[in-house]
Amino acid sequence: MSGRRVVVVGAGIGGLTAAVALHRLGWEVTVHEQAARAATGTGAGIVLAPNALRAFEAIGFDVERATGSAVPAAMGVRRPDGVWLNRADTAALVRRYGRPPLAVHRAALTGGLAAELPDGALRYATTVEGVKGAEEETARVRTGVGEVQADVVIAADGINSRLRRQYFPGHPGLHHSGERAWRTVVTAEGLPGLTTSETWGRGERFGIVPLADGRVYVYATAFAPPGSRAADVRAELARRFGGWHAPVPALLERMDPAALLQHDLYDLAAPLPRLHHGRIAWIGDAAHAMTPNLGQGGCQAVEDAVVLAHLLHRAGPGAVPAALAAYSAARRERTDAIRVRSRRAGRVAGLRNPLAVGARNLAVRAAPGRLALRALDDLYDGFALPA
Repeated sequence: MSGRRVVVVGAGIGGLTAAVALHRLGWEVTVHEQAARAATGTGAGIVLAPNALRAFEAIGFDVERATGSAVPAAMGVRRPDGVWLNRADTAALVRRYGRPPLAVHRAALTGGLAAELPDGALRYATTVEGVKGAEEETARVRTGVGEVQADVVIAADGINSRLRRQYFPGHPGLHHSGERAWRTVVTAEGLPGLTTSETWGRGERFGIVPLADGRVYVYATAFAPPGSRAADVRAELARRFGGWHAPVPALLERMDPAALLQHDLYDLAAPLPRLHHGRIAWIGDAAHAMTPNLGQGGCQAVEDAVVLAHLLHRAGPGAVPAALAAYSAARRERTDAIRVRSRRAGRVAGLRNPLAVGARNLAVRAAPGRLALRALDDLYDGFALPA
């Protein structure tokens, strides 16, 4: 063991990736998670793009062994009548990026990461209330069950990060996108030939992602006032999407309202001035919350975690603040550019004016496939460890 201690706040994808990476490098790792237990099989899926898979590869974590593998045969965008606006097959993605994306259940991924940690490292039902001494030689982490000390604190405490509010009190906080999202996982039995796709209507979208475990991750978005909820969510979704192309109606029938996640979509209103403060580093949604329009929120959290672990390990015991400053310099520009790009992509996908929607659809259909792939190059080929 290196004798160096890190406290990770939050057991999401980014926090657990950072914990696994540093544990494998010899750090003493403790992860504090306020939830009472690990995520279950309900919830949502995630598509791990080639950039996230490269980051996992850099720390020796085998995603497919941990979660299974679901490689989409194709990915694309459709109209509500089922007509494809664009479509890229997996072979084209592999030729360009060296590997295909993988679709997995989030709980399977976090479970696989958690299994890599030593016994006792992951502590549920433990809330981190604040951090003191971030500018000193040892940070003091105040939890609901007492105070612990750490050489480094990694704030992976999500979109509503308490530590972000503590250390950046003048930041404007979150920006509401205008949309609400519904997410769930349903059985795929009797629905052969499912293709990963997102269907664009007028201010409404519906996504279909077959998962490694044989189920289907489905999600929908629509413009709605923040905080509003329909009394009958199935009826609301049927009203919005029930007349769309197959298999959307069949997937709606399989939804269990009790297992349906509903939330308003937010991103960070402005970039943080930096992603570190003394001995604290922010990663994932805590650092640069973004809308899901590019499928990069979780992927960027993975990148953050791997780059941070790499820089910390290279720095040596006496240079933690410098390593965190290097992490901030390495990650802030890329993550903020993706945050802004994702917000813009949501505006295009969420157009509601009929004329604007028609023009958008014509433009997407007319774009050559190679150009559509080229637009992903900076996302999918953008991960690299700092020299």
